Amino acid sequence: MVIVEADGGSRGNPGPAGYGAVVWDADRARVLAERKEFLGVATNNVAEYRGLIAGLEASAELGAREVAVRMDSKLVVEQMSGRWKVKHEAMIPLADRARQLVAGFDRVSFTWIPRKENSHADRLANEAMDDADTVAEVRSALTESGQALGRTADLSSGSANSAVGDHAPGGQQALTAVVGDISAAVAGGVVEVPEAVAATTPVTGYAPGWTGAVGRPTRLLLLRHGQTELSVQRRYSGRGNPPLTELGREQAAKAAAMLARKGGIEAIVCSPLSRARETAAAAGQALGLPVRELPGLTETDFGAWEGMTFQEARDHDPELHARWLGDPSLPAPGGESFDQVRERVEAVRRDLVAMYPGANVLVVSHVTPIKTLLQLALGVGPSLLYRLHLDLASLSVSEFYSDGGSSVRLVNDTSYL
Repeated sequence: MVIVEADGGSRGNPGPAGYGAVVWDADRARVLAERKEFLGVATNNVAEYRGLIAGLEASAELGAREVAVRMDSKLVVEQMSGRWKVKHEAMIPLADRARQLVAGFDRVSFTWIPRKENSHADRLANEAMDDADTVAEVRSALTESGQALGRTADLSSGSANSAVGDHAPGGQQALTAVVGDISAAVAGGVVEVPEAVAATTPVTGYAPGWTGAVGRPTRLLLLRHGQTELSVQRRYSGRGNPPLTELGREQAAKAAAMLARKGGIEAIVCSPLSRARETAAAAGQALGLPVRELPGLTETDFGAWEGMTFQEARDHDPELHARWLGDPSLPAPGGESFDQVRERVEAVRRDLVAMYPGANVLVVSHVTPIKTLLQLALGVGPSLLYRLHLDLASLSVSEFYSDGGSSVRLVNDTSYL
């Protein structure tokens, strides 16, 4: 048996956050593992869950079969013990991930302890939060090296195309189907109606008006990759690596030209898959910026369904496929769940907000990661994944403020194609 003590903190709640976790032997006499990480801007509860996850992962790596978890977070202990429900959308994927880890052990217990008895994990969490200064130094170095080209955006929205996506579940449903979710998006972010609905409104300025958010947000320009053969054939295209078609390259070039005309982009990040890299490379050349690959922006792993059409996947696994369409915690066979995608995309979002506060960042990715970033900005549930449609080479814009606020400025613009 091992003992896990974990803690998390946020200086501002939300604010610069970090977690710490320590794994002790059964007698709590010897430290077997330590984990700590700076999370960017997050809440105390998110940081505490991340600490628990890190401690459980370290225990699994050590080969432990029984784990005694001790934390001073009443919320995490009660939720993981099943006595309290997990209600906040941001907590659901974290709690699910922790439960998945718990299922891998023979026995896991959860005990609340006073903060003074959790001093080791608390120290690690504070050390992680102190790493915010290192992030600031890296950001400053990037700016001084000439990678920062200004922070003023002047992006005009266009109309949303209603064509069907290549592998997005529920892609046939219209963009307006998300309006019910938007109206309910109160917790976790600032909400504005997507401007693709009002297709002539320019995207300028930073303040989301009546919300009272202050300062400039990190503005993420979410560009979906261009066309591939799998998208032409309307097949599930996840971790496969098809190149862009000739039309896909034309779409990437047109998107790049539009972005270059607007300017004001400080950095470009993309999925490591070739279709996203090709699209990002066109933008990088047009903007004179390097492209950084982030594994967290990779498309969902569709496992055994990779390369299948919707009908083929449904025929192959009828019961599982039907459940998968309504349950974001359920992975495709041999693949990945949408909750797992959300967890890694959320980590990318935190990093980008921490590294580029008040800046415009071009994010070149795929349907699910882009929808997830829009979902996080709106503070809505997973139904958005099944209702929102995104065209190939379309542009969406989400904003994230340092105080935790967020908004969506644009959805599925294809006016430049």
